Amino acid sequence: MSVVEERSAVVLSQEDFEELARHAIRTNEALRLEFIDGKLGVKAVPDGDHARIIAWLSRLCIQANADWWLYPEQGLRVETYRKGNARPDGILVPIDAFVGQGEWSTTDGVLMVVEVTSRDADTDRRDRVEKPRAYAESEIPVYLLIDRDSCEVKVHSQPDGVRYEQVVTVPFGKTVALPDPVGIDLDTEPLKDWVG
Repeated sequence: MSVVEERSAVVLSQEDFEELARHAIRTNEALRLEFIDGKLGVKAVPDGDHARIIAWLSRLCIQANADWWLYPEQGLRVETYRKGNARPDGILVPIDAFVGQGEWSTTDGVLMVVEVTSRDADTDRRDRVEKPRAYAESEIPVYLLIDRDSCEVKVHSQPDGVRYEQVVTVPFGKTVALPDPVGIDLDTEPLKDWVG
């Protein structure tokens, strides 16, 4: 049993988790914790291709609207009643949305969250199952999953407070529409270069 699995069996309140996350960052800046579905999780440190994907997407979002910013690694309180804590790879918001909010922000004003799969063991559970549900419960309009394992992009939209009612999947190389409020046609061809 891994350290993460052992800790996930321990019952934590959200306040306890946030204190643990603060302590973890003070002692190891590379350690990034999340608390989703009542389970403690550790996010993998992004590799160079992962960072390049976020940089590419940031540029596209700013070109679409100069008043937007794709914040990497900002903490969000998610799930029903904000009882979970996620640290998406990117959060598209109006540029001043997080001013004064601290490490764990509300989802108010969030237009889209982005996750890029990593090579860690719990990617399937976390990015493909738990996070879509948590983000839909938080009524985030668009969840973009860039899946480097399957070489696909999944656009989740139309949250109903429980799940996303619409999921569009395209292989890398195709163009996919990021629906309103984002409203960008995303050409995924460049992603083929960053799957390593």
